[in-house]
Amino acid sequence: MPELLPFIKNLCSLPGLSGWEEPAARLIEERWRPLVDQVSLSRVGSLHGLKRGTGPEPRPAIMLSAHMDAIGLMVSGVVDGFLRVSSVGGVDPRTLPGQLVNVHASGGGEAETSSLPGIIAQPGSRLLPPETNDGTVPLEYLLVDVGLPAEKVKVLIKVGDLVSFASEPLDLAGGALAAHTLDNRVSVAALTVCLEELQGRPHAWDAWAVASVQEETGLTGAYTSTYQLAPSLVIAVDVTFAKGPGSSDWQTVPLGEGPGLCMGPNIHPKVHKALKEQAEKLEIPFTLEYAPRHTGTDTFAAQVTAEGVPAALIGIPLRYMHTPVEVVVLKDIQRAGRLMAEFIASLTPESLQTFAWEK
Repeated sequence: MPELLPFIKNLCSLPGLSGWEEPAARLIEERWRPLVDQVSLSRVGSLHGLKRGTGPEPRPAIMLSAHMDAIGLMVSGVVDGFLRVSSVGGVDPRTLPGQLVNVHASGGGEAETSSLPGIIAQPGSRLLPPETNDGTVPLEYLLVDVGLPAEKVKVLIKVGDLVSFASEPLDLAGGALAAHTLDNRVSVAALTVCLEELQGRPHAWDAWAVASVQEETGLTGAYTSTYQLAPSLVIAVDVTFAKGPGSSDWQTVPLGEGPGLCMGPNIHPKVHKALKEQAEKLEIPFTLEYAPRHTGTDTFAAQVTAEGVPAALIGIPLRYMHTPVEVVVLKDIQRAGRLMAEFIASLTPESLQTFAWEK
């Protein structure tokens, strides 16, 4: 089994902002192709990997969905050689000043977009409106500096060009990793662990691994892939809030103590119960977490597509979500992947009946 950590570092270092996921999709496809029977792209760019089951046809299918898109920025103006930017997805402006970025410049007449290194700068307080002096400087006042003369910037960079985070991943103590874009590339890595665990193991159901697009801007890929693939069951994998500075136990899950198993109106109770029992059987540690409203994940999209699909959510604990220094622990990713693989292997042709609502 290829090492997981280098794959995660490579994957989270790629841009792949919502709507422009192709760089990430190429690397994921390369890793998944030997592990599945069929690879395809949806019409909106989600990556589908099918591992066929061994049960009698027509077989039920389970879809595992992890979004591969990332948050970032988009150039909204070019002023005197500096770039004004708007957010793609939920970017917290408090975290931006001083960050390293790559500007994916489309100008210059080159065949492909070139990447220009840059920094996010915050103008001095005397240059900002008085109301910003005592708090967070809004995104509209921050600037990206690529170090080039204004005339060159005007040629190379256009409104609509993308800006992605560029800091390098950092190994922390205790098997932890800090990096940008771990949300949600670590869940794609968990799906990869699942596919690797299933190699050489028979499973009755077809299994679709889906790296979905545009979750951060509207769950687009999960809606369309669920409709296209028409699975009998969906498990979404995403990051969840890990305990960190100032957070309470009831709002977060512990870091390094296994995945979160979510409860709430987006979650089918019988699928949740089956996942919980599987984790207990395997002695995989987990935390029960709750989502009393919309989870904001692929789970909701899968649940309400077409006539509705039974869905569940596995959360990988992550600190400092939607910042350039998100933190995860590798063993949480591995545990989530193993839990999915064992759950799939446990499904029988009759299992679908157990997930039906009682009359």
